[in-house]
Amino acid sequence: MPITRSRRAMLLAAGVMLPLPVLTGCSSEDDGPPPRAAWDIASAPRSGTAGTGTLRWALDAAPTTLNAFQKTADTGTQRIAGAVLPSLYTLDARGRPQRNGDYLASADVTSTDPKQVVVFKLNPKAVWSDGRPIGAEDFQAQWKALRGTDDKYGTARNAGYDRIAKVEPGDKEHEVKVTFAKPYTDWRSLFTPLYPKSVMGNPAVFTAAANKGLAVGAGPFMVREVTDSEVTLVRNPRWWGDRARLSRLVFQAVPAEKRAEALIAGRLDLAEVDRTTARRIQATAPDKQAAGAKRGSSSASGKAGAPEASTGTGAAGEEAGARAGATGDTDKDRSRTQTRTRTRTRALSRFTLRKALDPGYTQLALNGTKGPLADERVRRAVARAIDRKALAKLVLKPVGLPSEPLGNHLLMAGQPGYKDHSGALGDPDTNAAQSLLADAGWRAGGTGRQKALDGKTDDRGGRQSAPTATESATNESSTSPATESASGAASPTASASASGAAPAAGDAGRSGRLRETAVVRKKGRPLVLRFVLPDDQTGARLGTVGERIARMLEKIGVRTEITKVSGESYFRDHIATGDYDLALYSWPASAYPATDARPIYAKPQPAADGSLVVEQNYTRVGTDQIDQLFDQALSELDGGASRSLVSRADARIWAAAGSIPLYQRPQLVAMRKGLVNAGAFGFATPRYQDIGFRR
Repeated sequence: MPITRSRRAMLLAAGVMLPLPVLTGCSSEDDGPPPRAAWDIASAPRSGTAGTGTLRWALDAAPTTLNAFQKTADTGTQRIAGAVLPSLYTLDARGRPQRNGDYLASADVTSTDPKQVVVFKLNPKAVWSDGRPIGAEDFQAQWKALRGTDDKYGTARNAGYDRIAKVEPGDKEHEVKVTFAKPYTDWRSLFTPLYPKSVMGNPAVFTAAANKGLAVGAGPFMVREVTDSEVTLVRNPRWWGDRARLSRLVFQAVPAEKRAEALIAGRLDLAEVDRTTARRIQATAPDKQAAGAKRGSSSASGKAGAPEASTGTGAAGEEAGARAGATGDTDKDRSRTQTRTRTRTRALSRFTLRKALDPGYTQLALNGTKGPLADERVRRAVARAIDRKALAKLVLKPVGLPSEPLGNHLLMAGQPGYKDHSGALGDPDTNAAQSLLADAGWRAGGTGRQKALDGKTDDRGGRQSAPTATESATNESSTSPATESASGAASPTASASASGAAPAAGDAGRSGRLRETAVVRKKGRPLVLRFVLPDDQTGARLGTVGERIARMLEKIGVRTEITKVSGESYFRDHIATGDYDLALYSWPASAYPATDARPIYAKPQPAADGSLVVEQNYTRVGTDQIDQLFDQALSELDGGASRSLVSRADARIWAAAGSIPLYQRPQLVAMRKGLVNAGAFGFATPRYQDIGFRR
């Protein structure tokens, strides 16, 4: 489904969301199996499941609404909607839309001249849970609510619906006829999820009815109860498709840092987890324990092959404390800690780890509106200094996923039409980057520059300090997953001060230090870039990646100032307002890039009051040519031609050097043994009615 504004807000969770293997300069074909690591599901026939049971599935937070088109909707809203509402099209493992036969018998473009007409033929069995057939009036109500002409609805966005001229019953029974005012290539993205007219037909109901429940649905499940901490779904007795194998599906709000404890306590069955928890689960596998015993390794718990501790909080931190206690406590204390650790390890052994590349990517954003980065040559120099392969390896290799960098802003590797366009900027090249800086007037001053780059002196004549604890740990982190979080970005292993992120005296909000090795200057002024990161858990996940990037920029004589800000204000007060030079955040990928990516890369436009309208283009870098290519792609009804236009747009986005894709993030999922048809879904839409427990 298209990316709503709420889904765009996930850019703040840069380490939460998935790379498919990248073949530079090559494109993926439309057919064929999904690429390696596209998904990791414990597949099993429905007949092999028990046909009953309750699944407890972790969400980051309890959704504030069950209306996926409200501005406050989040990933939990989307997940629940997928289980209780019609999805006319679902996605396969390669991110391709697939007609959902439970709701659609067919859907075709029946005319393009003078206007595009799409006829949806509904499954005659499809009914709402109150017994009313799903029909044209539901489609019409959703179009009117989302087309953007009535401000009372306050929808997240109107993309696609604003191109519709009318919605009416078709010529035959169970048909819905949609006539477009302007051609729309992504018509399959519309009406998913589909809400009943009782929700969409009235602005007051639209904004309030789904806040604490959803009285009417049309999925394999229906909403039974909504509380502040969980949403309970039960089987829909009017469901006409394959009967749900679970009797109850409970979505529980469990923050990422508390999931290990919830798994150990037996309160969850399925949860995305951090890297430390993932490693601990993997270490409980019989083959891992046997390998540890063979090496003669042991831990404080007395279990061979026990996982290595990290410098985190929660379960991992407790395990580290147990080791410390085991070396100096009394025998009684040692026995107690060993027993506790064995108990926790035994609890985690009831889970298996599923991992895939999540459909979303982390990027380095370069603010092009002011300062040195307003010059395209400086942005390109920064881009040429970044070794994206090293960063992808740092994040992905330790968890056993393909560690190639992402080469496209608009498509993930494996999606139809994917091409690596990073060549529009060129490979990492220090000399080329320095030449670009020189062309822009930023030049090194004297021989001190080379000495600084050699690590002998800084440009003030002092000797460069030895690497900090964080820098040493970062150098090792490309092979040690203990230094990374579970959701995508690497995690620092030392304190903020050791990483150069300690607040300056009298200014706790500025958590960076100026690097002494920067030497390029223009009119006597050094080139300093303010690198803004959040200081919450998300910031910790990005810290090591940020430090590595800063060191890469040092090599071309660019100074960085790492500034940590509160996670709450990171997006609101810095990314959205443009108060940064460099930043790390993520975007979710889409099966409909012509629609969903356009506002992310649209050229900012001046408003009547003199402000700049940026839509979701927080780098503020855009061109008329990029906008034109997106507009053409949206109106091109030939799928191949539309993908070609999207591909050309991506090449130009690379050349503009406002956004540098780094890597897709890992998706690490802890799943209770015996659970099937679930796991790390990647791009694929879960088939909720097939999820169950083995007999």
